[in-house]
Amino acid sequence: MGFLTFPLFLFFTVICAERNGPIQTFVIPHSHMDVGWVYTIQVCYYIEQGSMHAYAANVYSSVTEALTQNKQRKFIAVEQEFFRLWWDSVATDKHKKQVRQLLKESRLEFIIGGQVMHDEAVTDLDDEILQLTEGHGFLYETFGVRPRFSWHVDPFGASATTPVLFALAGFHAHLISRIDYDLKDVMQKSKKLQFVWRGSPSLKEQQEIFTHTMDQFSYCTPSHLPFSNSSGFYWNGVALFPDPPKNGIYPNMSLPVTKETLHSYAKTMVQNIQQRAAWFRTNHVLWPWGCDKQFYNSSVQFANMDPLVEYINQNSKEFGVTVQYATLSEYFQAVHQSNLTWEVRGSEDFLPYSTEPFQAWTGFYASRNVLKGIARRASSQLHAAETLFTRYRVSYPDGPVPKEEALQKLKALRWAVSEVQHHDGITGTESPKVSDMYIEHLTQAMMGVEELLAALFLLPQTLGTHIIVYNPLAWNTTAIINVTVTLPMATVFDDQGQAIPAQTQSSADSNTTYDLFIVVNLGGLQHRKYLIKFSEKPGKEGSSTHHAWVVSFKRLNVSQELKTGRRLLPVLNECYKIMLDQDTNLLHSITDRHEKRTVRMSQDFWEYQVNGNVSAGPVSDNYIFSANGSAVRAYKAVKMEIVPGKIVTEIRQYFYREEADEDYTYSVTTRIPQSFPSGRLCYRMEQSYSLGPLVVNTEAVLRIKTSLKNNRTLFTDDNGYQMMKRPSRTFVNDTVARNYYPMVRMAYIEDDSSRLVLLSERAHGASSQSEGELEVMLHRRLWNNQEWTLGYNLTLNDSSVVRPVLWMTLGSLAATSSLYQREALELQHRPVVMKEPRTGSPIRPVVLPDNLHLLTLSVPGWFYSSNHTLHLRNMETGTPGSTQPDYDRVLLRIMHLYEKGEDPVLSQPSTINMKEVLRGMGEVRALEERSLTGTWDISDLQRWKWKASEDPGRGESFNVTISPKEIRTFFVYFKLK
Repeated sequence: MGFLTFPLFLFFTVICAERNGPIQTFVIPHSHMDVGWVYTIQVCYYIEQGSMHAYAANVYSSVTEALTQNKQRKFIAVEQEFFRLWWDSVATDKHKKQVRQLLKESRLEFIIGGQVMHDEAVTDLDDEILQLTEGHGFLYETFGVRPRFSWHVDPFGASATTPVLFALAGFHAHLISRIDYDLKDVMQKSKKLQFVWRGSPSLKEQQEIFTHTMDQFSYCTPSHLPFSNSSGFYWNGVALFPDPPKNGIYPNMSLPVTKETLHSYAKTMVQNIQQRAAWFRTNHVLWPWGCDKQFYNSSVQFANMDPLVEYINQNSKEFGVTVQYATLSEYFQAVHQSNLTWEVRGSEDFLPYSTEPFQAWTGFYASRNVLKGIARRASSQLHAAETLFTRYRVSYPDGPVPKEEALQKLKALRWAVSEVQHHDGITGTESPKVSDMYIEHLTQAMMGVEELLAALFLLPQTLGTHIIVYNPLAWNTTAIINVTVTLPMATVFDDQGQAIPAQTQSSADSNTTYDLFIVVNLGGLQHRKYLIKFSEKPGKEGSSTHHAWVVSFKRLNVSQELKTGRRLLPVLNECYKIMLDQDTNLLHSITDRHEKRTVRMSQDFWEYQVNGNVSAGPVSDNYIFSANGSAVRAYKAVKMEIVPGKIVTEIRQYFYREEADEDYTYSVTTRIPQSFPSGRLCYRMEQSYSLGPLVVNTEAVLRIKTSLKNNRTLFTDDNGYQMMKRPSRTFVNDTVARNYYPMVRMAYIEDDSSRLVLLSERAHGASSQSEGELEVMLHRRLWNNQEWTLGYNLTLNDSSVVRPVLWMTLGSLAATSSLYQREALELQHRPVVMKEPRTGSPIRPVVLPDNLHLLTLSVPGWFYSSNHTLHLRNMETGTPGSTQPDYDRVLLRIMHLYEKGEDPVLSQPSTINMKEVLRGMGEVRALEERSLTGTWDISDLQRWKWKASEDPGRGESFNVTISPKEIRTFFVYFKLK
């Protein structure tokens, strides 16, 4: 991302405390290369007739050439998307040979190694792992390189999930930067910017990782020069693209290093080094040299820095400082060898993130809701296609679907889903043209995978009345699917020819179509075929299909003085009694019929009206939520319809901004499953929302007020991996915005008796602003006159109508603890419905215990041998096996869903026999345990120990024990049929 905001600190020169010799400074050259943000990837990477017009390709070409010219120079490369594009389309044979040599000399180092530097607040665990795996797979099969360090310098806050994932991937150390300004100030002054982070309360020291927090200067080189009006240390200036200046003079080029400026530059640099040294415990200073879009002219950069480095080292006694070009691994190795005892940080995260008293970066949790939804749908579709193709490949290795074409379609969607995880992608903080680019890449790749699914199901291109339903989860499930049809009456038959329960009703979204709800029973990773027979007339009494009719209620004007609770209308199923207030057409209360406890509850829409004039005060933008007072009610009238059914009862509520409006601005449709006496469906209330178009400078929230005594404490998830307790905090300024947190999959409030859970299929912001309240920000539309924002078109004037989905559950703490983790995955990975199968043979289910989740099942198609020595040998010799995709290697990940002590049964370790579990797919002939991204054999993976920790040990080959919150990764090889 292109700008940094820091707290204002007085610059001062630190007189060093007693040290063993001079301060050892590690100058780390880098270029922060946003995969998106203001400019599209195409613009950043524009190439015409072999000539490079944009900065991205020039960075790698010029860095490679500059490092080759001088053995002292070094560089770290972070995001892989741009590097892969350069490697595949620009790099010459000479460049490629130079890169391999630089890697061999450890002067070019790949850091993190993911496709992008992923966001940490609104990304889902599945997608974080995917983008890391995509980058690691490329690096390992191309260079035999396996990154060991992170450089997460720009995500807007730091999740506790990220250090766990990086530890599982084999990293020695983690680096972060953007944390709350006031917390960073305290950590600097107390020399606590470095610590050992145990991100998971269940895994603790098993997956701990040393973490370095960048100081107040963050990842960009301090640019103030007391002797010049120009910025310092950026000698190539600011990148201009797609067309560079013809005279070679770029904006804001730093004053060159000459005989006249050399000492002044050195003095400035040394003062900054000394200032930073006072904030850390060791004698080593990490001095990042670079910033956004830097090193596109590396020869100019190094030609100025080389003499400066030499001059400081020649006068090291005078300065008390030595300087060297370095990679990140050299810095961390020096810190590790200091052999200090480090403070341990538990599973707390660094969210939310604020840069100033009125700059809480909590708005992006809800920015660009449409993009967030498409990104998650693409991820879900990818998961379904990966699992289905893997089953197909094992069962029909020589089947009619070309494996090469299938893999290419999967790779395209892997790339698109990975790309949008960038910290200026799924966050919604990019310009409109970049948002459009992400959506285009996702939808095009999804169309390709849709074609693949059709091929795998053997679907013809004709219309008919058959559907196929696929369960992408490794659990047996009962689900209600909704098929849009054009006739009001239908009977549904399963693949045994038996009529099954179904319901038809008029659609809330169209006057010409109907909803057909079907109850389906599916095994894990199993698909079944269903036949739909239509008719114009209602079926006979006792038919398996029920037609439900809409009951309309009078549209009511709503005011603060309105008396409520006098005329209550019940809607019941086996788990709930939902009371609707006929004086308001709003929810009144919900009774948990199993626990016999009633919770008063209202649910409606409110708006924060925010400032757009910078001269009038703080503004909200793509990133920042700055509430201009309390939220106000977003409607003046409510209309209600109820559709009582035997499978689903539907409650439709429409909210009108003004009493006389013909069109509603907000709506919520609640579906209550019927005839399920217990279990997940009984407790599930499915809610679909419609919001917009909004008025400019409006932030729309769903507000649920309850009688729960939650002490304004909220629980939200970190990336769908673990739940975080969010107690209400009071600040001098910006208390509303700083009490918002990311909700990726779930959020809940609770008291001693009951818990209200919301599950989401895309990220939102969540808060508990008052006792018993749960508030979810669902949509934003903003504009402000800040010059910087207007210049980059980052005003978020989003006029779209958004349609998110939430599932709501109310119950005891014990009941909901056993439900919500799996329910969140049931929402994310709903059954895939395809129309018109031509053929299909029954397949056996693959079923895991209730506390284990099949996180990944795919055919990655990597070239490399899983034997590291053999892989390196193949690369050296150019053996054909090193350049052909391996279609027989299956990547499998299994995750334990529960924390220690969360549930008396489900929190126990679970032991499975992999041969037995996967027998529904085929016969397993070999199993190899790997690191998270697959590049390490787990028995070869050794990470630095920063504090003594026990080796948990592993079981023997096919029997695998998975403990709470573990994610274990395997290569599986089947005996092909």
